[in-house]
Amino acid sequence: MNKAELIDALADKTGLNKQDAKRALDAYIEIVTEQMAKKEEITLIGFGSLTPRPQSERLARNPKTGEPVMIKPRTSVKFKPGKFLLEAINK
Repeated sequence: MNKAELIDALADKTGLNKQDAKRALDAYIEIVTEQMAKKEEITLIGFGSLTPRPQSERLARNPKTGEPVMIKPRTSVKFKPGKFLLEAINK
């Protein structure tokens, strides 16, 4: 499912028009991005949690040349599914 399909599904489920559904989705994405930038966790009970995770500098290899390359430290995001989501997808 891509963003346009998600907007259509949101509009269908909520009764919103597509423009309002797009604004709601864009606002959600903006809020999540802001919170991750602040290194804040987002927890949606039953669905899951998004947690920013720091990754340290590490040595990797360029797959094309095999040459060692140092990857700079960065922050990634970990998603941990909630109980109800796991139950729903494993029925």
